[in-house]
This record gives sequence, C-alpha cells and structure tokens, in this order.
Amino acid sequence: MEDPLGQRLLAAAAEEFAARGYGGARVAEIARRAGVTTGAIYSRYRGKADLLAAALQDATAGEFDELFADHRFEGRTEDILVLAGGHLIDWSELDETARSLSGMLLESFAAARHEPEVRDILRSGLGARRRRLAEILDTAKDVGGIDPALDTDAIVTLYHAVSLGFLLLEAVDYPLPVGDRWEELIGRLVGAVAAER
Repeated sequence: MEDPLGQRLLAAAAEEFAARGYGGARVAEIARRAGVTTGAIYSRYRGKADLLAAALQDATAGEFDELFADHRFEGRTEDILVLAGGHLIDWSELDETARSLSGMLLESFAAARHEPEVRDILRSGLGARRRRLAEILDTAKDVGGIDPALDTDAIVTLYHAVSLGFLLLEAVDYPLPVGDRWEELIGRLVGAVAAER
C-alpha cells in the first residue's frame, strides 16, 4: 500500500541530511520541507536517528533489483558485478533524489565517527547489503561464473571500498574515468575472478 506522506517525509529527510549533515539536521526543518508538523514525524519515528535509518533504507531498498532490471544484464549473476561497477561513475546522470542519497550517505559516514547511533545504522545497512551481494556472488560461484576458491567476503569488501571511495571522489568533484574505459576495466576485473571454463 502506497504511503504518500511517508514518502514525502523520507524524501525531505534525505534532502535535510544531505544539506546539513546529521548533526545539523533539524526535525522541524524536515517537517517544513515535507509540509507537515513535527508531530507527524514523531508519530512515526522516535527521533532523528530513526528517521535517518528509514531514509537510508528507503533510498537503497531496490538497489540490486534495479541492477538486475538493467538492459545489459544477461542473466548471469556475475553480470551484476559489471553493472554495479559501471554504475559507480554515473554521478553526472543522477537525479535529485539520487544526489540526496549520495549526500546523505556522505554526511552519515562523517557523523558515524562521533555518533554511535549513526555508526550502528550504517553498519546494519552495510551488513544487509553485504549479505545480498554475498548471495549473488555465491550463486555465481555455484553456477561457475566466479572462481569458488576466491573469498566472498574479500570480494564484497573490495566492492564496498571502491563504491564508498567513489562517494568521496564525487564529494570533491574529482574527475572520474570515461564510462567506456571504466567499464572495460570492470569487465577485466570481473573476468579475472571468473571460474576457468
């Protein structure tokens, strides 16, 4: 069942966290952005940390489903690594919602250094993402797409390190590689972890 108010609240929260960071974000400003009272927020969320967790969850919920739906996905689970790697440099194509997500993530990681609640939220989110990516990798290993001798956790950690590194590069408007060249590199890296056929 669709929840338009809930979606407005989460979109407003993402914008506020991206603009002011976790420490500077105000529930009253999130309410103003969403066109509601603070009571509407507190009737759904215990506070700012709970709202951040919901906004992050909402923004990333369909990430892997979207990758599987990509027209370049050919049905092989290892294709997801190529697609996910290719999407890392698509910053110029991000819409406002996606830009809010990247800003919210960046600000959340900065806040996690000093805010245990935020650190726990991010750790939980990364854990869920790690489990989903590990499932994809293990399926690819089972069907011969990825060498089963390679450690799944090591591959997942590499993926997270690269994707979070891109988040930092985007924050300082660092020049990113040209799409075709980056996709060629990702293709070669994925080829390097492929099982011998």
